[in-house]
Amino acid sequence: MIRVKISLLCLVIAVLLPAAARADTIEKKGTTPYVTHFIFRPIMSIDIPGLGTATNLEAVGTTQNMKGEKMLDKMSAHCAALNVASGDKKYIDGACVLADSDGDKIFSTFDTRDVDKSQPEMSCGTHIITGGTGKYKGITGREPFACITMPALAGPGGQTALDIPHNTSWEIK
Repeated sequence: MIRVKISLLCLVIAVLLPAAARADTIEKKGTTPYVTHFIFRPIMSIDIPGLGTATNLEAVGTTQNMKGEKMLDKMSAHCAALNVASGDKKYIDGACVLADSDGDKIFSTFDTRDVDKSQPEMSCGTHIITGGTGKYKGITGREPFACITMPALAGPGGQTALDIPHNTSWEIK
């Protein structure tokens, strides 16, 4: 009787294990709309009145997949940026890392001067995905993004909140 139960248990595991493994896999290519809910914190600034400013920023937040899919959903986001304003030059450049609950990461750079004119609603700039770790190893892609200003944060420190929608085309090779 015990052998029969063990055999049945092994059969159930053999049937369910491949299905569980498939549930954790991600597609190798796709287009994913997601929003990052960010808090930006100024780290240091150079401000020369009448000439210009340069501010180092740190941004932290979380992502939300707008289709309810797993890709780019519920990831932590951590970015470093440089905000420059001098004469008619106004831009923010930087880099970000997204990490999922398994600790796997996606790295990207961004430039607010690189605007995808084919997506006018994404008029704030573009992320370039340069790589990843774990399940994202070999990932590349482009992420045009928009900037949605949120109400000012209470208290000192000059922190600001932004929701940043992305429309990401990605591929894992």
